[in-house]
Amino acid sequence: MSEVARLRKQIELECEAMRLALHGFAAVASHTVIEQKYNALGQHQETLEQLVGKEEASSIIIETYTRVIG
Repeated sequence: MSEVARLRKQIELECEAMRLALHGFAAVASHTVIEQKYNALGQHQETLEQLVGKEEASSIIIETYTRVIG
């Protein structure tokens, strides 16, 4: 699996965790937990920027976030 594919999967997992924290059965996640997930997305975006450029990295993050979280 390429580094870009691995990061895409990790971004998807982070978004899914945020979606569940915000809207899941027990939507009681603290602000700190959600903030940590957003920070993780930022770190993944920085890594992607080094691999595919800033515009493509932003596009990947936005597309994944929108698809998973809505």
